[in-house]
Amino acid sequence: MPSFKKSEIIKQLPAVTLLVAAGAMVSSSVLAAEYSPPVAQSALPNQLLWGDTHLHTRMSADAYMSGAISFTPEMAYRFASGQRVTSSSGIEAQLREPLDFLVVSDHSEFLGLFAAAADRDEAFLATELGAQWDGFLRSDDMPSMFKDFQSMVIGGAPDRSTEETKRTVWREFAETADQFNQPGVFTALIGYEWSSTIEGSNLHRNVIFRDGVDKAAAQRPFSSVDSQDPEKLWDYMARYEETTGGQVLAIPHNGNLSNGLMFSLEDLEGRPITIDYVTKRARWEPVYEVTQIKGDGEAHPKLSPEDPYADYETWDTGNFPVGDGAVPKTDAMLPHEYARSALKMGLKVDSELGGNPFAFGMIGSTDAHTGLSAVEEDNFFGKFPESEPNA
Repeated sequence: MPSFKKSEIIKQLPAVTLLVAAGAMVSSSVLAAEYSPPVAQSALPNQLLWGDTHLHTRMSADAYMSGAISFTPEMAYRFASGQRVTSSSGIEAQLREPLDFLVVSDHSEFLGLFAAAADRDEAFLATELGAQWDGFLRSDDMPSMFKDFQSMVIGGAPDRSTEETKRTVWREFAETADQFNQPGVFTALIGYEWSSTIEGSNLHRNVIFRDGVDKAAAQRPFSSVDSQDPEKLWDYMARYEETTGGQVLAIPHNGNLSNGLMFSLEDLEGRPITIDYVTKRARWEPVYEVTQIKGDGEAHPKLSPEDPYADYETWDTGNFPVGDGAVPKTDAMLPHEYARSALKMGLKVDSELGGNPFAFGMIGSTDAHTGLSAVEEDNFFGKFPESEPNA
């Protein structure tokens, strides 16, 4: 494990995943007895590990479209483990200190199919979707290809890919992680991003498996094309554990782009959350990605006016622009978007329903779409290839 000076740790805290504990929920009875037990009496792990649970490569449609045309998951794992690679802009890149772990969390929505079309993969081109995308590429019409992709992911158009294609690509993707996994040296975790975006409002989760390819590839990833409802994602996770005996968790992120949906006290049908909802969310989402390059999600100056740090890297203009554009933010949305207010709401829900849906730990990740998990200011490669260093 790399050694760090205290000053280096403090400098990197806002930008790098700090995973201290991502497991046990504290019951109401324990909280009532002693709100914050001394760390020395805790059975939680205390080893400090550095890594990234949110990174994209050419296997994600948006990363590919933005210029990560040749940057593969293999290159991402090599870079994270300390090796030198060539970035999408042609510049050599290397970390000063290797990471301890990495999740290449490419979007599950048509995972790897932009790359498959560009590579003229015969099996994919033989499908209806592959043939159409091949036509777009041959006529150099990438905008139409991406528009078609969005119509299926967000617009509700029929999914024209095949189950066989999805399963094949996912198994190869998971096998890559296994190949780079070195227990005790560098952990390559298998995972993906479920990218629910309801009318532009972000409900994305990174789904991460504790298992190897033998279990993780037993069923293909659940995508927002299957459902945009987090409760359906939790059902998928439950089925995974029941059928494989494996373990999986989900990490939500960017409530600041959810327009009040991320920590809503209602489900997607507008009904008040129940103890069943509370129990499932607490079970499957023990961690929240509180900061990354699309804005800090811990606090907001309007929610914590006396905290001078509550306006750190705030992005609160609205949700993602879809159709007629982004829906502007209102003050009523804010409490349901930021971690600090969610923690307070969770305690209130616990007192009323006997369970806390928001008793989560916090981490930070990159969400880089360059394949490079690089965060230090003088060795930073941006979120997309267009912001990579250049001449």
